[in-house]
Amino acid sequence: MRFGLFGTGPWAQLAHAPGLAAHSGVEFAGVWGRDPQKTADLAGRYGVPAYRDADALIADVDAVAIALPPDVQAPLALRAARAGRHLLLDKPVALRTEDAEALADAAGEVASVVFFTRRFTPELDGFLTEAAATGGWAEARIDHLGSIFVPDNPFGASPWRRERGGLWDVGPHALAVVLPVLGPVAEVTAVAGPRDLTFVLLKHVSGAVSRFTLAVDAPPAAAREEAVFAGDAGVREVPRGRWEPADALGRAVDQLLAAAAGGPSSAVDVRFGAEVTAILVAAERSLTEGATVTV
Repeated sequence: MRFGLFGTGPWAQLAHAPGLAAHSGVEFAGVWGRDPQKTADLAGRYGVPAYRDADALIADVDAVAIALPPDVQAPLALRAARAGRHLLLDKPVALRTEDAEALADAAGEVASVVFFTRRFTPELDGFLTEAAATGGWAEARIDHLGSIFVPDNPFGASPWRRERGGLWDVGPHALAVVLPVLGPVAEVTAVAGPRDLTFVLLKHVSGAVSRFTLAVDAPPAAAREEAVFAGDAGVREVPRGRWEPADALGRAVDQLLAAAAGGPSSAVDVRFGAEVTAILVAAERSLTEGATVTV
């Protein structure tokens, strides 16, 4: 399958470009980016064409892999889906519910995968499958606090992460762990703390409750990543296996290729990505309105 890469930033360099180049089922066909020099540099590193026009790259490929800010990703992905191109997207798929829903509707005839990175590690995949089969969970707690605005962190230069904070950057990862086990969300309550610290309480349709503590601008000494489910089966800590970005990207490509060949849709397709965006939008509304918001 011919893939075009859209984006030249740190995540494109760490995960997408090497993952596409190494995959035996992929022809890495070209790169488009907003900075012509960075586009030429990344394309040259992998010996593929550098495109100046995004629609020209969409026209030349079977699938697009996008590593761009969500407000840039959404309209590009929509154009690609309407052109019949398969979608490998980053999270969140969009910053507005209506944009995410439009994208999900347009992607109805193509295969799609959203790159929730840890969902593409065998350890987490196996844990979530077992936890969902076990059932009886009453609660979940996820603490995901990073400290990216420090020297030498390549993601600290990201304007959208600085503006949107941990809710939108690491919140999708938390939801990608909780939703497969506790199911859809009915109500969202969110409270802001210092810096970008955000506390989110979710009431699931099942009656279970999950609570998140999220940040990307936490004090370095407070950075942590922990996830726990509790219920009839006791208390289970979510495993944190080691993983490499390019390897995880390769597993995401595997799922996209399988779905495009007529296999089952990925559990984290664009429809799932739209569900995540709707919950994050509800949390943002709760922060603004100081009230619980129905999803």
